[in-house]
Amino acid sequence: MSDARFEDAADRPIRLRAESPEDLEVVSALLQDAAGVSGDLAWMRRKRRFALFLNRFRWEDRARAERAGRPYERVRCVVLVENVGSVKSAGLSPTDREQVLAVLRMEFAPSPDPEDPSGQLRILLAGDGEIALQVEALEIRVEDVTRPYLAPSGKAPSHPED
Repeated sequence: MSDARFEDAADRPIRLRAESPEDLEVVSALLQDAAGVSGDLAWMRRKRRFALFLNRFRWEDRARAERAGRPYERVRCVVLVENVGSVKSAGLSPTDREQVLAVLRMEFAPSPDPEDPSGQLRILLAGDGEIALQVEALEIRVEDVTRPYLAPSGKAPSHPED
């Protein structure tokens, strides 16, 4: 029997949970350059849940696509954040449900009390946008919900340094 390899999961939908800052680093990397529209964001106040429906670039498949000489892929995914007490945003219009957004990264600022699992989850967006979620504890789920499709641009996202 051999150890599992990263490549073994390349064709399977991603289903991840983040419950620590270290877990969040993995989720943040997978969601970098995920795109969507503001109408696909929802705060379910009674359930204390915030949801995002995004088109995620398949970073985990990038090297394999390049080796095979085939196009890059994206996949639709749902991101669920649990234990949400409040939501604030900047750079997003409350009336424009078609406003395009692109995720740059996610950060967690924990409570100063090491015994308190609460904190603020920040979803940083391109164009200086941000969504700040006050959470009782870090609990995020990411699930791919469609089959991969060809990235419309045909390119991998890039971030050239100025």
